Amino acid sequence: MGSAEQESAGVTGRVFESAYMLWAKTRSRAKFNLATSGVPGYPLAELGASIEDLEINGPGGYGYQPLRDAIGDEYGVPTECIVAGGGTSGANQYAFSLLLGPGDEVLIEHPAYDILTNLALFTGATVKRFHRRPECGWAIDPDEIARAMTPRTKLIVLTNLHNPSCAPADETTLSLVGGIAASQGAHVLVDEAYLDCVWDAKPRSAFHLGPNFIVTSSLTKVYGLSGLRCGWIFAPADVAERLWRLIDLFDNIPSHPAELLSVMAFQKIERIRERARALMEGNRAAYGPGAPKYGTVAFPRMTGVSVGQFCEVLRSEHETSVVPGHFFEMPDRVRISLVAQPEVFREGLARIRKTLEALDGWLED
Repeated sequence: MGSAEQESAGVTGRVFESAYMLWAKTRSRAKFNLATSGVPGYPLAELGASIEDLEINGPGGYGYQPLRDAIGDEYGVPTECIVAGGGTSGANQYAFSLLLGPGDEVLIEHPAYDILTNLALFTGATVKRFHRRPECGWAIDPDEIARAMTPRTKLIVLTNLHNPSCAPADETTLSLVGGIAASQGAHVLVDEAYLDCVWDAKPRSAFHLGPNFIVTSSLTKVYGLSGLRCGWIFAPADVAERLWRLIDLFDNIPSHPAELLSVMAFQKIERIRERARALMEGNRAAYGPGAPKYGTVAFPRMTGVSVGQFCEVLRSEHETSVVPGHFFEMPDRVRISLVAQPEVFREGLARIRKTLEALDGWLED
């Protein structure tokens, strides 16, 4: 049975879960934790909020307008095209639920974050794959996507920056993918949770590339504001309206204190971004050759030793954790955080190297 058939076969049992999230929540913690992919939490005190600034109950309705305005100003998106998302994960859930159903096909990149494939399966859709190959710099091949398209294809799903490699996708490639999707009346969903890690030339959101692009993102990964659950969907106004009505079924009224704090975060977004940039650039320099140009993680290939053995020895004997690559469909790789606090990162990196020396293994780009 092929990979797409294997994934689709699970629908009848209605059992869906993320093996990666289970591991991340129960097994990833260590004294030197290099398994995280999000910037360490931004201190509440630095947002400058006081208890007098917060209210428990808000105006309700479809989106808190000051927050929609702040998001729209930051990304150049009309507010009628912005939908609240409960983090990027919530945003993806809502978008998948609206755009996919039983009998539909969805094309999802490989390797991928397993929540993306599981969300698609949860809708009853058939999952097919297109590859982002390391030997090609993890680039997207529009020709491969075109060959995989059928009249049943309703959605193409990719991440930019790519999770787990942090490779960027350029506008020319994305536009080609958009055209291929449009030829079959399909949408392209681009998860941009890591895109704001591109510091030197801030790229436009893929939302601006055409009316069949849907974008999801949040303040979580790059800004260290996971607890606010400030996520969003960019979609054409008619799709946005349908999303708001769908969200009524899942999450009637969001947390208003979180909305207020999120507005404060956008007022300080440049300062928060600079904190993240300094952290990542310092750790990228410490990592040395092989670190990706952008993004919060490195995803090197391991040779000369079993990844499972390496991760077990690293954790049990050296109190350090990284993510085994099989959680991202690449069992010969490991994912290493570039956003740990500098002292944790440097010591964790030293312990990785010590473990590799003891096991006669090494890492490659």
